Amino acid sequence: MVSPGDSAPVFSATNGTSDHEDFDLDDHLGDGPVVLAFFPGAFTPPCTNEMVALQERLGEFEAAGATVFGVSADSPFSQGAFREEHGIEFDLVSDMAGEAIRAYGLEMDIPDLGLFDIANRAVFVLDDGGTVTYSWVADDPTNEPDYEAVIAAVEDA
Repeated sequence: MVSPGDSAPVFSATNGTSDHEDFDLDDHLGDGPVVLAFFPGAFTPPCTNEMVALQERLGEFEAAGATVFGVSADSPFSQGAFREEHGIEFDLVSDMAGEAIRAYGLEMDIPDLGLFDIANRAVFVLDDGGTVTYSWVADDPTNEPDYEAVIAAVEDA
């Protein structure tokens, strides 16, 4: 599990759109804090609540100079439709291969729903140099993070 003080694992994936544009975390380090919000799956009630809550606070994150990314194992197409349906303006990252999910130690299964190797709900704040300055990992994936604590962590990064 990645903890504050650790160097954030960098990863490559795909932006959550139908354009299949490449995403590389390295490209976003050095431009202010980065918020990585891992979530189990688009279009589920807790994940929708979380991504909408982050969107509602996007101005606060941007005022602190932060870039927010939602990361899940969903396909880019699914994430694109999810963003469009819920008016999410920050980028979602499709980690279908699970590289980021494994690197951050977040793999989980929900067999009752037929979901395997998906991300547990978690939030990491990275500083300019790629050091983790804040981490929160859900004990239960239906729980949401303390959004005010995440904003405070961004302001301190």
